[in-house]
Amino acid sequence: MASNLGNDIIICKDVHKWYDDFHALKGITTSIKEREVVVVIGPSGSGKSTWIRTLNRLEEHQQGQIIIDGTELNDNVKNIKNIRAEVGMVFQQFNLFPHLTVLDNITLALKRVRKFDRKKAEEIAMHQLEKVKIPEQAGKYPIHLSGGQQQRVAIARSLAMRPKIMLFDEPTSALDPEMIKEVLDVMVDLANSGMTIVAVTHEMGFARRVANRVIFFDEGIIVEEKPPHIFFDNPEEERTKLFLSQILHH
Repeated sequence: MASNLGNDIIICKDVHKWYDDFHALKGITTSIKEREVVVVIGPSGSGKSTWIRTLNRLEEHQQGQIIIDGTELNDNVKNIKNIRAEVGMVFQQFNLFPHLTVLDNITLALKRVRKFDRKKAEEIAMHQLEKVKIPEQAGKYPIHLSGGQQQRVAIARSLAMRPKIMLFDEPTSALDPEMIKEVLDVMVDLANSGMTIVAVTHEMGFARRVANRVIFFDEGIIVEEKPPHIFFDNPEEERTKLFLSQILHH
């Protein structure tokens, strides 16, 4: 886990989100520092994925403030665009284009958004594929890759844009057990390289190993947030204890 954390790069103040009558986020206040690795856990429907999706405006919050690297996320389209350029996101589903090769999947945004020429874009793409340890798959189509390999391509595609922050929304939950480790290994490498990471995940071993902090969500609020050794071994809140007893003893 990274020490020497920087300044606050993500700031949330009293963030609320409703879906019609359903109050999904009820006043989330927290901040995350540069180079910090934060793991977000909680039962399904607790608001954790909704929250992480508000951090790059995939979900719109209706109240409160979200500030990413000094820019407030609001209705200003330019702000949203700037923030999305700084924030990479990896989902449960890989969202790769099936008709494009691995290389083309990664170079697409580099050419369109970053305006790199093909040669430069392909250089960056290959560098990222080496980082996630699958350079030999560059010419293949997603259908010919395992789930773990597809997820690593999705990570490489995000990293190619040189984001300051990586958001992961349950990146391993659609994978077979033997593929989970290869994706987590990439995330561990990223964490060790000093990337700011916010990850919603059920992988408690990953949380223990690399997180600076674990945030526990339930019913749209942050119940508890602590460094992992305290969170897992000595949680304060009854709700946290109950949740941990259910997930750690199965």
